Amino acid sequence: MFVSHDAVLRTLDPTALEDFEALAATDFYGAALDAGSIVGTTLTDVDPATLSSDAAAVLRHDRIPFLSYPYEWSFEMLRDAAALQLDLTAAALAADLTTKDASSYNVQFVGSRPTFIDLGSFERLHASEPWYGYRQFCQLFLFPLMLQAYRDMPFQPWLRGSIDGISPLEARAAMSRWDVMDPRKKGTLVHVALHARAERKHAGTDRDVKADLARAGYKKEITVAQVKGLRKIVDRLRWRRSDSEWSDYSERGHYSDADLTQKSGFVKSVTAERSRGLVLDLGANDGYFSQVAIDGGADYVVAVDADPLVIDTLYRSLREAGEHRILPLTMNLANPSPGTGWRGRERQAFFERRRPDLVLALAVVHHLSISANVPLDEIVDQFADLGSEVVVEFPGPDDPMVKRLLRNKREGTHRDYSVERFEAAIARRFDVRRREELPSGTRTLYHVVPTG
Repeated sequence: MFVSHDAVLRTLDPTALEDFEALAATDFYGAALDAGSIVGTTLTDVDPATLSSDAAAVLRHDRIPFLSYPYEWSFEMLRDAAALQLDLTAAALAADLTTKDASSYNVQFVGSRPTFIDLGSFERLHASEPWYGYRQFCQLFLFPLMLQAYRDMPFQPWLRGSIDGISPLEARAAMSRWDVMDPRKKGTLVHVALHARAERKHAGTDRDVKADLARAGYKKEITVAQVKGLRKIVDRLRWRRSDSEWSDYSERGHYSDADLTQKSGFVKSVTAERSRGLVLDLGANDGYFSQVAIDGGADYVVAVDADPLVIDTLYRSLREAGEHRILPLTMNLANPSPGTGWRGRERQAFFERRRPDLVLALAVVHHLSISANVPLDEIVDQFADLGSEVVVEFPGPDDPMVKRLLRNKREGTHRDYSVERFEAAIARRFDVRRREELPSGTRTLYHVVPTG
């Protein structure tokens, strides 16, 4: 893979080129391209030798507006990505192709649309071979979904901490005997318990599974049935929507009509001042101001909130509306996604993936400062490090939400939380283009531009 600011190129060796040509000749491939289910791809006339000595051809892929990873998705996003993986695998099998792996990292989201990006995963089907992607599908799709659906255990921290996902033994250890035997919890017996038992039994052996299956007369129809069965399980999985601190709460509920009208107008007018290819909406809550930014002319908005239930609800509404210009992600901004993988570079840290044209930081400063105990100076430095214009809201000490957050804090721990201290921090790193106090008198909006 070769990535530049305007292109993603993939080299193919001779075998991979033959696999791609077989894929391109199928009906399902063209249909998936048209639907956006597979990333836009063309075979280029670039000389392969200029990129790699063993390359036979070069593909060009469309750029994804903003890269995201499974540990930043909500439950329903991961479920839709799993369904896409299975649907493409089923379509490939029908055309005597297969997917040789099944990593959730092979899927990206364009707004609310899951898009498969790893065309090198498709290959021609070989007789008597199983679906090699099965274990990976379990670890990076099925087990995370099952643990959240059946045990109400969030998968995001687990996937963030383990690049290979959740192993069968780990999934089994996280489930009780009743989880495995409960007929309502489909798939746990076969895909968790028996899978873990087989892994434990054959760990450390040099058994030739491929040869054993060939001798047993393994046929494609077995894989077809396996993929079909997994699809049924994924369809049935539902997250029991447990309560979370902000899931029944919208920041807008604390605004008067006058406050909301003025704040919406402020965001829309700043967005419309110039071209805004990418907007980051930090602390997006229900995505209201992400939509305001789109209405103001932004091309694409990444809406981030720490509450996975809020993001799950937002994703569902975007999916229903067919909105592909807003990408909802769940993440604790006090502990954002770091660089991971080989040398920390396979998957970039969240704030390093793409420089935004505008940052919205509405109803987030008080949460970072009071709930996460991040100094105001540090919050402003994080905004400044993004190198972009910022629309930031500061709720003063008399704001109802600030009082609510301070209620259970030790007396005097946030004495430096004040408009004066915040404006002094802003003045170190930004020029203030515009400042407006909302009619309620407890919140102030700023449009700031980095100095220098």
